[in-house]
Amino acid sequence: MTILRSFQSPQEMQASLAKYQYIASDEIATIMYLSQELGKPLLTEGPAGVGKTELAKAVAAASGREFIRLQCYEGLDETKALYEWEYAKQLLYTQLLRDKLQDTLKHADNLSQAADRLAQEEDVFFSMRFLLQRPLLKAILSEQPTVLLIDEIDRSDAEFEAFLLEVLSDFQVSVPELGTLKAVHHPLVILTSNNTRELSEALKRRCLYLFIDYPSFEQEMAVVRLKVPELSAKMAHQAVELVHSLRSLDLRKSPSISETLDWARALVALNSKSLDTQTLETTLSVLLKHENDLQHARRWLHNPSPGKKPAGDDPHSSSRWRN
Repeated sequence: MTILRSFQSPQEMQASLAKYQYIASDEIATIMYLSQELGKPLLTEGPAGVGKTELAKAVAAASGREFIRLQCYEGLDETKALYEWEYAKQLLYTQLLRDKLQDTLKHADNLSQAADRLAQEEDVFFSMRFLLQRPLLKAILSEQPTVLLIDEIDRSDAEFEAFLLEVLSDFQVSVPELGTLKAVHHPLVILTSNNTRELSEALKRRCLYLFIDYPSFEQEMAVVRLKVPELSAKMAHQAVELVHSLRSLDLRKSPSISETLDWARALVALNSKSLDTQTLETTLSVLLKHENDLQHARRWLHNPSPGKKPAGDDPHSSSRWRN
């Protein structure tokens, strides 16, 4: 049986997240704690791959709450996010129970009496069995406390964002066939955004706000050592150092922490002992996903510009990674 817990301080939040392999800064732990205490949704913004989604998963695991995710995309509407009424299933039930309905109505003396008898059976044909719950409604109706992740809200349309504001305001929805459905437990809501569009001020006012940027060198080292313990400390140091150097370049898409972890695992899989020229040339595409970025990075590795030198004793050759 899952044990539900409520965090008593930001420090307890931070320690609990660490147990589930999420290294939270003091700011992340504090704002996440306040979201719990104030009962307000948390809007997290920042580059893709810095751990916004992982934060929601770790909070759910650490608190013992059910994790429910709504992935946003262009064209997402109320039906796909909230619920869908299964008319075909309702019609099938009606056809299968037609004989029973006839038995119920055959002794009615008039239409009014027949209608009254039919009304008594409405719960059979207008019930939760015909309600296909989508993530939003599932979070509202869950018998257990939940963490509701609304992922990449910036990819949805402004119309859906306005609809979402209404749902988040009171955590209840009106279903014409069933009436108003209210939340059993208010979910802990985390919204993420990669800043592909500006979100409305109304949504931001409704939420606490947290910007998660690329981690510091020390934080990223801690994450790599935690998530990929097979990688030697020396290799981890070199790998994180190079990633931070790459982020200082003018790239279309800088490597995120998730890509750092992918690269660290790739180095382990290749049994690499050092970041030599061959290793860099053959694995750089794990970090960079655009051809122009790869070409730019390769030129820089062979001839770094002043002020943007990768770590190492020799500032002019990628051979500095060999030891």
